[in-house]
Amino acid sequence: MTGTAHAPFTADDYRARMERAAREAADAGLAGLLVAPGPDLVWLTGYAPTAITERLTLLVLAAGHDPVLVVPTLEAPDAAKAAGAPALTLRDWTDGKDPYAVTAGLLAAGGRFGISDNAWAMHLLGLQSALPATSYASLTEVLPMLRAVKDAAELELMAAAGAAADQAFEEIRTVRFAGRREREVGADLADLLRRFGHSQVDFTIVASGPNGANPHHEVGDRVIEVGDMVVLDFGGLKDGYGSDTSRTVHVGEPTAEERRVHDLVREAQEAGFRAVRPGVACQEVDRAARAVIADAGYGEYFIHRTGHGIGVTTHEPPYMIEGEERPLVPGMCFSVEPGVYLPGRFGVRIEDIVTVTEDGGRRLNDTTRELVVVD
Repeated sequence: MTGTAHAPFTADDYRARMERAAREAADAGLAGLLVAPGPDLVWLTGYAPTAITERLTLLVLAAGHDPVLVVPTLEAPDAAKAAGAPALTLRDWTDGKDPYAVTAGLLAAGGRFGISDNAWAMHLLGLQSALPATSYASLTEVLPMLRAVKDAAELELMAAAGAAADQAFEEIRTVRFAGRREREVGADLADLLRRFGHSQVDFTIVASGPNGANPHHEVGDRVIEVGDMVVLDFGGLKDGYGSDTSRTVHVGEPTAEERRVHDLVREAQEAGFRAVRPGVACQEVDRAARAVIADAGYGEYFIHRTGHGIGVTTHEPPYMIEGEERPLVPGMCFSVEPGVYLPGRFGVRIEDIVTVTEDGGRRLNDTTRELVVVD
């Protein structure tokens, strides 16, 4: 593990997050927010249940009211140990009692609430049954930017995660590729991410030769051969914050066409990065990268958005895609990852995580974007 440890977030940090979330909910015309176990609950309270079960756990936030975490009695001791617990009230319920009746007493009877995307249907239906006049909308729909703008401490953690992923790439480029299966190289990548401090590995894509033309091919039993282009895309969570980077390497010397396509993607990635500055619409990052590829005649082979937000999850709003007119704001973090995918032949993708600064953007990945030749 590398780098200095970041001081843990405090109860005051979590209190500020919960207050801001409740305020933003009210500004959006909501009666409050209902947050189930998952990334939102961790970000707001520091609490991650050891097991997510059929027993209801739900954070209730509403402007002008103290935050309340409804928890099963047998899990209340663990919840009380969470870093954010001093900033909220625990309301426990015992087996045999109706948790929806307990929660209903905390909710405005006819209110519209934002609710975690990953809340279980049985819990939402239970709340609707207890309070038939209430209505609900997913958090991503009503407050998509809730976690999007990172503060200084979060940016420090994001940068450390990016640096750890960079270290993994610097190591993987020295291993042998030819004659090994994709899944073997993928296992090496996962081990490296953990060695450099990741507690969770979310994906290790090793897409060789024609597999590289499938953007979401992960790993398989294909034996990597001399002459293969290999797309590497990997990331996960380090100290609770995400990494995600892609580099494309070549086994042995590439052809002139392979170099040309790689250079094109590198130019597109640079154009997308240069488009990043406060106030610019998210779609302009996509447009800038896509224009380079389209102008070179490869537009039909760039088949996904240019980027996605990242934070306590590796994919979250905002998205760098045509039609997203939301402006960039300092502290936002997202990928810039154009690609070209030639069916049956090969693919190229180059990806950095970028954060918006006061006057532009800053890359959180610094490994070479030139085509790397591996053995």
